[in-house]
Amino acid sequence: MDGWDMLVAKDDLRRTQVAPSDAATRELAEGEALLEVESFALTANNVTYGALGDAFGYWKFFPAPEGWGRIPVWGFAKVVRSRASDAPEGLRLFGYWPMSSHHVARLQKTPTGVADTSPHRAELPPTYNAYTPAPGDALDDYRSLLRPLFTTGWLIDDQLSEDPSVKALVLSSASSKTAMSLAWCARRRGLKVVGLTSAGSVELLNGLGLYDEVLPYEAAGQLAAEGPTVYVDFAARADVTLAVHRALGPALVRSVIVGLTHWESADPGAPPPDVGPAPAVFFAPDQIQKRLKEWGLAAFQQRYDEALRGFVADATWLKLRHRRGVEALQALYADVLEGRVRPDEGHIVSPR
Repeated sequence: MDGWDMLVAKDDLRRTQVAPSDAATRELAEGEALLEVESFALTANNVTYGALGDAFGYWKFFPAPEGWGRIPVWGFAKVVRSRASDAPEGLRLFGYWPMSSHHVARLQKTPTGVADTSPHRAELPPTYNAYTPAPGDALDDYRSLLRPLFTTGWLIDDQLSEDPSVKALVLSSASSKTAMSLAWCARRRGLKVVGLTSAGSVELLNGLGLYDEVLPYEAAGQLAAEGPTVYVDFAARADVTLAVHRALGPALVRSVIVGLTHWESADPGAPPPDVGPAPAVFFAPDQIQKRLKEWGLAAFQQRYDEALRGFVADATWLKLRHRRGVEALQALYADVLEGRVRPDEGHIVSPR
């Protein structure tokens, strides 16, 4: 198969198919560029994109046949054919791609690179439509793996830092890279961070040095507060959220919803806990836009880059694993979906 798209059934994330794509051979319209997808990371974050595809519009980025979706991923692609004056052949970009061998985009120049101005993306968050020039760098795989995850963790910590009264965090799905990123950022500010995870991951996570304490989900009801505490929920398990709220009582000052790593048991429509603050969704693009206005682009990028490099330097425990080809992608997707990927591993896929 020359060109392909990996499709996921919207009503059953376990059901996938690989469909032939004519993207690589079709005639380009004025302003369009053909990109060959070079590599991307696949993590639990991408499962969240699928689980929230309708509610948050993630299915809209890359159109697919009726009933099917194309889950977005973060990584690198190179322009191989172009009728876009702002995207010459050979331009390598980092950004938001489909799980495909090729992708056609309508690219126009922006202050930071180029943006996809295709009509179907006009009302989608600009953060996801932006692509930055990306000459090869030793940190490329880490950027694919950590850019969206570390960015979210860093931005959550940044928002929480606006309330100096907060002394501790409790994080569900502590094995997710986003939770790990938040834990690293928050502990640098002197906060106590407790992680909640499945029983099988407790020992491994306790050995990484990212958390003050890691507990199994079954122990969530035994949490004890040490000052004003925030619960950050990456799992969306209503039973765990309720146990945390009841255990922390009046010490819980904020409850934040971020992801759906436990996508199958998650119940976004469940009633809010009967104790403590009502959970509120954190949406990273909103915090990005706020800080861009307050700090400016250059300062934002400098602060973020310094933090990312610091995290990578400390993450000596993180092992990169590489996969190649569509069959390897399907196998990895199944492993990520079922929670079979180790917390101390990061997986990079090369489509070809």
